[in-house]
Amino acid sequence: MSVEEAVEAPQAQPRRRGAGARFGVILVAVLALLFGVPWATLVWSGNAWPTPVFVVGTVLFVLVAAAFPVLMLRGHGRHDDRSSRIADTTLGVVWQLFVWSVLGQAVGLVLALAGVGDPVRSRVVSALVLVVSAVLLLWGHREAMRVSRVRRIDVTIPRLGRGLDGLRVVLITDTHYGPIDRSRWSRGVVDVINSLEPDVVAHTGDIADGEVPERISQASPLGDVRASMARVYVTGNHEYMSGAQGWVEYMSSLGWEALHNRHLIVSRGGDSLVVAGVDDRTAASSGVPGHHMDHEAALAGTDPDLPVLLLAHQPQQITGAVAHGIDLQLSGHTHGGQMWPFHYLVRIDQPVLQGLTRHSERTQLYTSRGTGFWGPPFRIFAPSEITLLTLHAEQ
Repeated sequence: MSVEEAVEAPQAQPRRRGAGARFGVILVAVLALLFGVPWATLVWSGNAWPTPVFVVGTVLFVLVAAAFPVLMLRGHGRHDDRSSRIADTTLGVVWQLFVWSVLGQAVGLVLALAGVGDPVRSRVVSALVLVVSAVLLLWGHREAMRVSRVRRIDVTIPRLGRGLDGLRVVLITDTHYGPIDRSRWSRGVVDVINSLEPDVVAHTGDIADGEVPERISQASPLGDVRASMARVYVTGNHEYMSGAQGWVEYMSSLGWEALHNRHLIVSRGGDSLVVAGVDDRTAASSGVPGHHMDHEAALAGTDPDLPVLLLAHQPQQITGAVAHGIDLQLSGHTHGGQMWPFHYLVRIDQPVLQGLTRHSERTQLYTSRGTGFWGPPFRIFAPSEITLLTLHAEQ
C-alpha cells in the first residue's frame, strides 16, 4: 500500500459509514410516514378502539413495516421471486392506505366543522379509507393483470412519403416480465398484436426484471409476433439491472432487430423511413461494455432527407431527438404513473406522462402508459396499453 493509499483509506471509511447512516435515516423516515400515517388514521387517531384492537393493529403495522425492507432486499436484491411478490404487493397496499389516509384527514376536518365528534368522526374516516382502498386495489389488480387494451393514435409526419401513408406501427413497452408468472398474459398480448396486422412492431424496453434464463417462459411468446416489415427493440433502464446484453442477444435470436444505437430502413411504394434506436440514458453508467446512448451512431449513414422514427425508452431522451431532427420518438418508462397519485412524482423526472406531444417544429413524441407493470401488481387510473400508431403523410 502506498503512502497516499494509507492516508486515504481511513478517510474513505467514515464517508462510507456516513453515507450508510444517511440512507438508514432516510429509509426509516420514509417507512415511518408510509406506515405511520395509515396506522394513525386506522388504529390511533380518535377511534377509541378497545385496547386489544389497538394493540393488535399496532403490532401488525410494526411487524409489516419491519419485514417490508427485508423482503424488498431479498426479492429485488437477491432475486427471490416469492419475497418480491410479497414485498411488491405490500408496497401497493400501503401506498393506497397512505394516500387515502391523507385524503381521509381532509374528510375528517369537514366532519369536524359539521359538528361530528369522535369516535364517530374518526371511525367514519377509517371506514372510508378501508373501503376506498380495497375497491381501488381490487380494480387496480384486475387492470394490471388483464391483457392490455388497444389504444389507436393517428400521427401526421410531414416528411413521410405517400407510399408509406397509413403505415401501421404497434408499440409495446415496459412488459416487465417478473416475479409473477405472466406467460399466459404474454401470449395474449402477442395475439392482440398479430390481430392488428402491423407493418412494424416496436418494443421500447424494460422487457423484464430478471435475466433471460429466469424470464424466458414469459418472453418467448414474443418470437411469434408478426410484422410485415420489421420487429424492433431497444433497451430500457431495467435491462441494465437484468443482463442487458443477454436481452439484446435473446431478442435477436427471436428474430427481432435489436436497435443498439443503430437503424434499419423500411420502404414501400418507392418511399422509405428510417427506424432507429438508442440505448437507455442509464446505459453509460451501467458498466455494461459498449452500451451508451448514441444518436449519431444510430443515424450514421442515413439520408438526411428521409423521415426518422426513433425508439428511445425514456421521454426525457427527447432532447437528443430534437437536436438530431427526429420526426417521431416512441417511448415508455412512465407507466402513465401506474398508481395514482404517483403521476405527479413521475412528472418531476420526465417531461411527459403519456400521449402524443410536440417538442419542436419537426419532432413529436409518443409516450406509452406501458403494456405491463413494475412491482406492485396494480394499475390505478393508469390503464396499460398496446398502441397502434397509424402514420400519415401530410395531405
